[in-house]
Amino acid sequence: MRCLPVLFLLCIACPLGADITACACDIAKPETLQARECALCREAETQPAEPPIFYLKDNNPTKPNRWLALPRVHGKGGQPLVEMSSELRLRLWSVAIEKAKSLWGDDWGLAVNGKTARTQCHAHVHIGKLLNGMETTQFVVVSTPAEIPVPENDNGIWVHPEGGKLHVHLGQEITETVLMR
Repeated sequence: MRCLPVLFLLCIACPLGADITACACDIAKPETLQARECALCREAETQPAEPPIFYLKDNNPTKPNRWLALPRVHGKGGQPLVEMSSELRLRLWSVAIEKAKSLWGDDWGLAVNGKTARTQCHAHVHIGKLLNGMETTQFVVVSTPAEIPVPENDNGIWVHPEGGKLHVHLGQEITETVLMR
């Protein structure tokens, strides 16, 4: 119960995000990658073509325990999950889960903020330790990463293991607050 007031304050203190839907990042024009919301796009350009998904330690000093999984390729205007190929989406979820398990065992969680809460236009999955007491009654149960549904309207999504299955929470904008900072 003590973490609920802290989570509330974190939600209020979190920036409302940048307008990532109008992202002007164009890898053919390096000057467009200078905007703050394009920092992950710039980082993706420094990565080798293979593997198609790479990891970064979150460089936000308030999130010392957080990692990110990112696709190497760029997408359009905020790179929503729905616009990724099903193969790339599956690969992104699969490698994020693999990294999460290696870091946190069975206490991991993954989160993708919705379009109004994101501050970076390059697609990324937050990887972290799931905070205790975050489970809600609103979730879908799936058995594999291939069954993780695509959020409607580019809303947020968070995923965690439970009883050999995955609980997928949909419909929230700010989702990364379920993970340890």
